[in-house]
Amino acid sequence: MAGVSAFISAGRSLDSAVERVALADELGFDTAYVTHIAGRDSLTLLMAYASATKRIRLGTGVLPIASRTPVATAQQAATIDEHSGGRMVLGLGVSHKVTVENWFDASIAKPVTQMREYVGILRALFAGEPPPEGGEFFNSRFAFMGYEARAELPIYVGALSPNMLRAAGEIADGVVLWLCNPDYVRDTVVPCVREGREKAGKSLEGFDIVAAVPSAVTDDPDEVRAVMRGDLVTYLSLPFYRAMLERSGFGSDLEAFDKGMASGDVEAAKAGMSGELIGSLSGIGGPEEVQAKVNEYLEAGATSPGVGPIPRSDADATLRAAAVLI
Repeated sequence: MAGVSAFISAGRSLDSAVERVALADELGFDTAYVTHIAGRDSLTLLMAYASATKRIRLGTGVLPIASRTPVATAQQAATIDEHSGGRMVLGLGVSHKVTVENWFDASIAKPVTQMREYVGILRALFAGEPPPEGGEFFNSRFAFMGYEARAELPIYVGALSPNMLRAAGEIADGVVLWLCNPDYVRDTVVPCVREGREKAGKSLEGFDIVAAVPSAVTDDPDEVRAVMRGDLVTYLSLPFYRAMLERSGFGSDLEAFDKGMASGDVEAAKAGMSGELIGSLSGIGGPEEVQAKVNEYLEAGATSPGVGPIPRSDADATLRAAAVLI
């Protein structure tokens, strides 16, 4: 089942990202995931990646379900899957209230129900079956005509809370995690996913647990940690992540962060993120630090630690360091 993966989204240069994915393909990484942020469209980006690679799987990590209808997602994912020779992995997430309302003019009412309905329609469309009827949020009578999608196209669910983790275990082929440290993977993710699998009459075997691992090979670890703290400001302001970090034992970090933000002092808010928090999530330093953190996630139960090079570090060197474990 799977192996070491990588999160490789396009930053300032699409060409550089395509070259980096080709390197990941050459190094033997299992899957290249792209995030869906306020930049390039993630599914369109995967078509570019598919054209530049030969064997690496290609996944969204994750696509907000509010960004398009189940039918649009099914058509795009199936097209990428066909073009890549069956390498598509469709990662889906409910996203966050502020994003869904301000970007997509939609709402998150019942996250687990919405995800269940969305995945149910996709499963049916990929299998060439009529979509389920009577959905509270999503319904469709679409069917592919003159074309067959791959029925087994993998669907992963982005999850943080126990309820969504259980649902992922029940309805999906994998789960995509962000800001979940190894302890949370071992103590919360694996047990909850197992519960969902058992409810569906399945074992944990074959289920992919993708844990993002912010990583950096660098001569200046402090600078990279500062970059990471800056990147986390947005996430520590979002309720789903805050709840997960609270469950992970980082309540004091959140209090210090909130105090800084309340006073309008972003630097103080960043400083509130302890070294313990940053260190629990990331591998920063030499190749050995990157490898040790990836191994820590593997030992905790992540089947596919996803190495994500942190900005202002040597991204290619970081990928090469993690590739030693493949």
